[in-house]
Amino acid sequence: MHRTDLIAIGELAARTGVAVSAIRFYEAKGLVEALRTGGGQRRFLRADIRRVSFILIAQQLGLSLEEIAAELARLPAGRTPNGADWTRISTGLRTRIDVRIAALECTRELLDNCIGCGCLSLKKCGLYNREDKAAQRGAGPRYLLGDRAKEIAEVG
Repeated sequence: MHRTDLIAIGELAARTGVAVSAIRFYEAKGLVEALRTGGGQRRFLRADIRRVSFILIAQQLGLSLEEIAAELARLPAGRTPNGADWTRISTGLRTRIDVRIAALECTRELLDNCIGCGCLSLKKCGLYNREDKAAQRGAGPRYLLGDRAKEIAEVG
C-alpha cells in the first residue's frame, strides 16, 4: 500500500460531506476502519470514500445502521460494495418497500370507511357494515386488524 492510498479523517469528511464526528461514529459502529499512524492519527483508505457514500445512500433508502453493517460485513475485508452487491441489497430493499406500499394502500382504502370497531356504526357503517357484521369477527378495529369489508360482507 502506498502513502497516497491513505487519507486523513478530515479529507474523508470533506470528500463525503460527512462530519468528522459522524465518521468517528461509523468507525465505532464498525462501518469503516481506520489505520493508525505512528502518532496515533487516523488514516483511511481512499476506497472508504465510496464506503461512506454507500452508508449515506443506504440510510437515505431506509436501512438502519445495523442493516448497513450487516451488508458491509458480507463483503470481503475492506471491499466497497460494487454493482452486483447493490443489486442483491436493492432486491431485499424492494421487498421491504413493497410491504410498506401494501400497508399504505390498505390504510388509504380504510381512510374513508368505518374501521370496523363499532364506534362509527351510527350512520356511515349502515352503508359499509350493515348489522355490524365486522363485530361478528371479534373485538377491536377489525379492518385495521386485517379483515376486509368484502370478506365480512360475504360471510354475513
